[in-house]
This record gives sequence, C-alpha cells and structure tokens, in this order.
Amino acid sequence: MADYRSRNMAPLSDEQWQAIDKTVTEVARNDLVGRRFIQVYGPLGPGVQTAISDVFTGITAGNVDMLGENEQADVARVERRNFIPLPLLYKDFRLHWRDIETSQQFGVPFDTSPAAAAADYCAHAEDNLIFNGNPALGYEGLLYAAGRITITMSDWGQLGRAFSDIVAATEALITAGFFGPYALVVSPLMYASMHRVYENTGVLEIDQVRKIATAGVFRSPVLPEPSAIVVETGPQNLDLVLAQDFTTAFLQTENMNHYFRVFESLALRIKRPQAICVLEKGTRAPRGRRPRSREEETPAQEA
Repeated sequence: MADYRSRNMAPLSDEQWQAIDKTVTEVARNDLVGRRFIQVYGPLGPGVQTAISDVFTGITAGNVDMLGENEQADVARVERRNFIPLPLLYKDFRLHWRDIETSQQFGVPFDTSPAAAAADYCAHAEDNLIFNGNPALGYEGLLYAAGRITITMSDWGQLGRAFSDIVAATEALITAGFFGPYALVVSPLMYASMHRVYENTGVLEIDQVRKIATAGVFRSPVLPEPSAIVVETGPQNLDLVLAQDFTTAFLQTENMNHYFRVFESLALRIKRPQAICVLEKGTRAPRGRRPRSREEETPAQEA
C-alpha cells in the first residue's frame, strides 16, 4: 500500500514520529466529547469515502407467541437509506527546521506542541460536526436532527431547575419508547450552573442529574449557550462511522521549514432521531459556531 501520509519524506526520526503520534492521540482522547457516549463503527480504512446511513422505524415492544408467525407484528425496518460522504477533518501545523536539528543534534526533547495544537483544533471540528452539523455538507448534527424531540429549557440559574428539566427530557424520551441509558451534554455555562448544593441534601445538583444520566454528563464548548441534549445511547440509535482515525501526515518543506497535517475522516449516523431530546431556550448562536472558532460558519434554519 502506498504511504499516503508521506512520512518517509519527512526529516523526522522514528522516535520523533512516535512522539507526535502519542501527543495527537492523547490530546484527541482528552478533548473529544462525542466519542465518550457515541459508539464508533470502524475504522473502515482511509480510502473509504462514503457510508450507508439508515433511519429505522418500529419502536414497539418485541413479540411473544408460540410459533413466531404473528403477521401483524411491527417490524424494525429501514425507513430511509442514504449514502453519506465521509469528510476529512484536518488542521495543519509547521515545525521549524532548526528545532528539529537541535533535537537531533543535541538530544533536546522534541517539542510536539504544534502537533498538540493541531490535534486540539481537529478534535473540536469533530465535535462541532457531531453536535452542530455542517449545512454545506448536508449534515444535521444532534442539535438539529429532523425528528428529534424538543422541550423548553427553564432558567438553570434557579436551584433545582436543571434537575427538573433533565427529568422532563427523560420523560419525553420514555414516552417515545426510549428507556435509557441516557447521556447528557450541556454547554459550558449550563455545566457550571449545576455545581451547587441541591436544597438541603449537601449534594451537588449535578450529582442528582448523574443518577438519571447514567451514561455520563458532559460539557462541550461547541454547544451554543444555553443548550442541553439528552440522548439514549446505543448503536441502534446513533454511531460514528470512522474511515480514518486521528493520524499525522507530512505535507511539504517550504523555506526550509516543514509542514504537517493532523487529520481524520468520519461522519455521524443518526438512525433513530427520536432518541434525541434537545432542551432549547432563546435565540441560538448561528449553526456550526463555537466560542474558539476562527472562522465564520453559514447560519442555518432550525429543522
């Protein structure tokens, strides 16, 4: 197989490549939020550019009879099948040639912080795709998935409102036939607001919330303020189809300095959008924006 990462053309030793790979992996693992509760399907290989994305129907309970011949039984079946592209998510970085020479000549520890910064940007791009989607590529994201459940978010500045809202969200999911386990993802300010003592219990409100969201409570800077998402986890509802996981490639040498790219390829598949409950309040930030972004995204309408 051809070396599509062109690593043999880079002026790095095996030890330096290992240091970059370790840094990129650790930063991605620490930063990624979606992968903490969404199962990964793959990796399928860097050459895979499309994947099947099915939307399922049939949410009634399983059947019980002696012969298994109930013709009236509801069937879990594919309602809609799409073929989705698997885009590249990437961020480039530069290593100064003198830094590389200093490390190799004098044994100075190799500085991988440029790779770490690129991995951080790439990880946020992944979560932005998962939660906010990408209108230009036709991805909805969890916040805007057609068929999702929505409820009104109350003022979490008042003690106990976060807990009552999450209870209401799980009740809505239960009514729709989704019984958990549930994961909760909130915007940063909403996450901070749950770190208060709940009534006279001596327990933080977030600890009460965790008793409901047993699949985890997470915060993500890509979510607009204020917002929260409750999801019944499991590959029957959603997954991440992964072609290429985080890796680093050599791009080119220019003016004696060396350019690299941290990249991956994946897409979110929402199979049963009714397993998603979005808590909404007020006017949203433009779709696809996040506090740390340097680029403007195209606003999109609500689904």
